[in-house]
Amino acid sequence: MHSDSKLLLALVCALAVSGVAIACLGGDASKPGAAASSGAAPAAKVGTATDWEWRDYLGDPGRTHHSPLAQIDRTNVAKLAPVWTYDTGPLDSALAQIQSNPIVVDGVLYGTTSRSQVFALDAATGEERWRFDPIANGSAAQGHNRGLVHWQAPEGGRILAACGQDLWALDAKTGIAIASFGRNGKTDLRAGLAHGTTGGDVTSPTPGAIYENLLILGTKVGETDGAAPGDIRAYDLVTGEMRWIFHTIPRRGELGEETWPKDAWQTRGGANSWSGVTLDRERGLVFLPTGSATPDFWGGDRAGANLFANSLLALDAKTGRRVWHFQFVHHDLWDRDLPAPPTLVTIERDGRTIDAVAQTTKAGYLFVFERETGEPVFPMETMNVPASDVPGEQLSP
Repeated sequence: MHSDSKLLLALVCALAVSGVAIACLGGDASKPGAAASSGAAPAAKVGTATDWEWRDYLGDPGRTHHSPLAQIDRTNVAKLAPVWTYDTGPLDSALAQIQSNPIVVDGVLYGTTSRSQVFALDAATGEERWRFDPIANGSAAQGHNRGLVHWQAPEGGRILAACGQDLWALDAKTGIAIASFGRNGKTDLRAGLAHGTTGGDVTSPTPGAIYENLLILGTKVGETDGAAPGDIRAYDLVTGEMRWIFHTIPRRGELGEETWPKDAWQTRGGANSWSGVTLDRERGLVFLPTGSATPDFWGGDRAGANLFANSLLALDAKTGRRVWHFQFVHHDLWDRDLPAPPTLVTIERDGRTIDAVAQTTKAGYLFVFERETGEPVFPMETMNVPASDVPGEQLSP
């Protein structure tokens, strides 16, 4: 890849309004060093691939949104000019959002359209290499999609992308479904759940995280009575088979069972991790935030604190074993889902260097925990709330 392409890769965005992906460059991209002569910062030397790639959703497995690129800064960002555009297709009805955070691997940009079509572009020119339409291949439509995952298999790169009830594995070079994955290239995300599997509510619009040969994935489910449970799964990246499952609505004998009515797992739903997955690869820990139990605004028939809804879960990435958890809202009645994947941070406090995980909430608070133990880094207080005056409703004390 040419050194003058590095600047171009620093700013690639998907715009929901116009339905196009835009790459921007300062100066004349055809002349090495022209960006510097036009007032931009001097071009940085291209070193390892990590200098200019964006291989993971939100930048890295820790979801930091960080890039080490230094060529674009506050002094020259106003001088950026479009170099190429890519039309992702029409935006209409419910399929009118582009929430995709594209990734860039080996000079190829991979993204998804408002209709969850997967595309690959030459990142330097915007030229389309391939496009795959899951809906035309049997998947149900879904309202939005936030991106995809790249995995370097021994035999070549793979793109993992979900649409409707299906998780697809595609050849990164050609966009052709890999027939040996699942059934003809796709795995049904409804398989293995206790109930709620006949409808089209189970999907995974936010990319998962890769640990060794596993793809760890949360799901989006319905928000009304009869919705599927939001169990967290890990899938074999070669075969598409499920390797482990964590029940977010505990079954008989599992921790947290007592926080629900008896056998609630057979009928209750939600407690799903729709907003993303964060990985600490060195520690082998995966962090998943969950949403409310269903129905979202009525809990009269799900008395109790309802673990593991509205929680941050730290799981062993290899086995799915719970390491620790923190529940932000007991017995949620106001759809207080955790709205974003947590971020891995390292902070200094009281003379200590702490590897922490930070989770934001819909209320605007930021909770910070020690990664290995779940101990709060800053003081927290659990407060009692007044009893509900809604007939049949029992709030958690």
